[in-house]
Amino acid sequence: GCAEPVLRPEIRAATVRLLERCGYQVSFAPGEACCGALTHHMGREAEALAAARRNVEAWSREIEAGLEAIVITASGCGTTIKDYGYMLRDDPLYAEKAARVSALAKDVSEVIEAAGLPARVEIPARIVAYHPPCSIQHGQKLTTGPQNLLRAAGFTVKLPADSHLCCGSAGTYNIFQPEIAGQLGARKAQTLEALWPDVVATGNIGCAVQIGQHSGLPVAHIVELLDWATGGPAPAGL
Repeated sequence: GCAEPVLRPEIRAATVRLLERCGYQVSFAPGEACCGALTHHMGREAEALAAARRNVEAWSREIEAGLEAIVITASGCGTTIKDYGYMLRDDPLYAEKAARVSALAKDVSEVIEAAGLPARVEIPARIVAYHPPCSIQHGQKLTTGPQNLLRAAGFTVKLPADSHLCCGSAGTYNIFQPEIAGQLGARKAQTLEALWPDVVATGNIGCAVQIGQHSGLPVAHIVELLDWATGGPAPAGL
């Protein structure tokens, strides 16, 4: 994602370490850039499709060289990239390539789950309040994988009573509707804090920032916790 390397570069570092422990060779495709999710949310379709075409070109070159998966750590981006095939379905130059890209696009939790979690190391017991991003549970229909990975890593995982509801980030919603987004964020923080966790875990940078603005709890990406449990550094605040 575009925001992640700026706001939380440790997520990318944790992802690379974790994937390499799983036996994957990790690379970054030259020419890849913004996925177009935010312009897509805003109805600026021409810009969103231009972004999709640029990334389809970049990843298609890597696919020809043997790329096996396009791993995404920002679930908002992942939902859009998995939709490239549909977005470009009527483009005779890109429809086939876009469909191939979408088929290889995976949330990082899917890749780790398929590979199997690497050997665990001894870390302190921690209670994790898991916030499933809307783009994970509703957009990508990944309802159990992330929390199962956290449990397999030794964490006690709890879900808030309103786990099916949005935290208020919602792509550009927190920018254009800050008052309502703020109310949603405060409510989500309250239900997460009611679980008395040591840390909040999520799978999308927008959710992490939104929850962090409304709660004093540490907020980590799930890969940071999985990385920690398999030999990496402890996430901030832990």
